[in-house]
Amino acid sequence: MGLLFSAFFWSYALSQIVAGWFVDRFDVKWLYAGGFVLWSVATILMGFSSGFAMFLTLRLILGLGESVAYPATSRMIVMNFEEHRRGLANALIDAATKLGPALSLLLGGLLVSRYDWRVLFLVVGIGGLFWLPAWLILVPSQKKSPQQSGDRMTRQVGFRDLLVRREVWATSIGFFCLGYTWAFLLSWLPAYLEESRGFAKGTMAILGSLPFLSMAATAIFGGWLADFLIQRGSTPTLIRKSFLIVGLLLCSVFLTASMLTNDAHLCVMLLCLACASLGFYTANVWAMTQTLAGPSAAGQWTGFQNAIGNMGAALSPALTGWLVKETQTYSSAFIAAASVLIVGVFAYAFLIRQVAPLNWNETSPSLSPNHAGSTP
Repeated sequence: MGLLFSAFFWSYALSQIVAGWFVDRFDVKWLYAGGFVLWSVATILMGFSSGFAMFLTLRLILGLGESVAYPATSRMIVMNFEEHRRGLANALIDAATKLGPALSLLLGGLLVSRYDWRVLFLVVGIGGLFWLPAWLILVPSQKKSPQQSGDRMTRQVGFRDLLVRREVWATSIGFFCLGYTWAFLLSWLPAYLEESRGFAKGTMAILGSLPFLSMAATAIFGGWLADFLIQRGSTPTLIRKSFLIVGLLLCSVFLTASMLTNDAHLCVMLLCLACASLGFYTANVWAMTQTLAGPSAAGQWTGFQNAIGNMGAALSPALTGWLVKETQTYSSAFIAAASVLIVGVFAYAFLIRQVAPLNWNETSPSLSPNHAGSTP
């Protein structure tokens, strides 16, 4: 199970960099549609698959298709929303990505308990395709960046330009920490609630969806609140960094507390608080990246950041499976996730000096001693 959970993140992470490059150069509308079709078809085929190798292959294809989602989304937001409006825009998208797992766990758990697991994959894969016509009809093309349209003279940002920026590495390290914890919760929470806390599958489906619903709610509130404070005069540096750091720190504390309690229902409540704390982080993490990158590099930066983040997501399920097998308890897995979050706190606190657009025409990158942390 650990390997199957991780397989998705292998291809998803590695494909992010290529997806980001394409997003900054081609029409986002059609790139997103193509990726969506690929991951929906892969999901449907899982319902017919037999054998470990076939299922593993389809998980890899699923990751390849989904790799376009975040770079495309980030590019669309940075092209259409000003900085003080990006928190809520990102939060609404992030909340939807949490409502998906919540409904999947709730309805999927009930569906599997009544029928079997193959039905779940068919319903999700076929049902998802009903979204595609609306996307193609309602969404305009998102092709031209400022340097293509002539609005502003900016040189084409290359991959090397990203690698020499300390801000890129800071946001990527932070996202690695998020990816590790998010994949841990997404992959292993149902099994943990059943095996360690003794909930029946039907009860697990209901209680297990609550942490993700909590995260969706606080993501929307956190995005709105951050935008409101910035519009009232607070700096993006203060607001975005504070929401990121406090969100990761509180999540680490509540995860640890949920593991220590003997009360199963209190454990679920603490898991809800952990995910709620993480919602404040996820509402602002992409807004920070989009502001730093600007339209010229939003897709590539998002792709690279998401690639690093999903290396953590790829590591987490497999490592968790090994830890649980070796220790016969989930405690070590919870401690690992809580500790990883603290690394993210330090990355944002000390490596991001200012949240403002970078000047990609600079010849001296921000890793240079004379430019460390500077933002023209």
